[in-house]
Amino acid sequence: MGNAVKNYNLIARLMHWLSAIIVFGMFGVGIWMVDLSYYSHWYHEAPFIHKSVGILFALLTIFRVIWKASTLSPKVEGSRFEQVAATAVHHAIYLDLFIIFISGYLISTADGRGIEVFNLFTIPGAGELFEGQADLAGTIHTIAAWSLIIMAVLHALAALKHHFISKDDTLRKMIGASK
Repeated sequence: MGNAVKNYNLIARLMHWLSAIIVFGMFGVGIWMVDLSYYSHWYHEAPFIHKSVGILFALLTIFRVIWKASTLSPKVEGSRFEQVAATAVHHAIYLDLFIIFISGYLISTADGRGIEVFNLFTIPGAGELFEGQADLAGTIHTIAAWSLIIMAVLHALAALKHHFISKDDTLRKMIGASK
């Protein structure tokens, strides 16, 4: 009995593409804001936006994981190796995202202050749970962000390989256009 689902559902597709935009946007903002001068208007504004979007993205990702676990998805195409690799990379991307969310939280709340999310609500701060928390979490956050970007680029290249070389439906399934 084969999997009858041909495309990812609309909600999954929207979350996928929104997540891609957020990942690359947040990476760019993160790289840009660490070099801002104290006297720049953006010195305080950029981290506020970065943290707010980060919290909302964490909530979206939690919803996405629950959605993925509770809905059917189409079969992964390709050789057995490609299927195993795709599954492993997807799991690694989700794990990396949660490492980024947790390390970002630990950086932002090390001084005991909560995280204001676009002045709508506040995520309470945990304070400094261990010595050097902000520095260690910052290092982890940076490494995890770079590894996420590398995996996202590889993910995109694999989708393009499937589309142009293997000529299968891998990419079409994520845009809702299977043959």
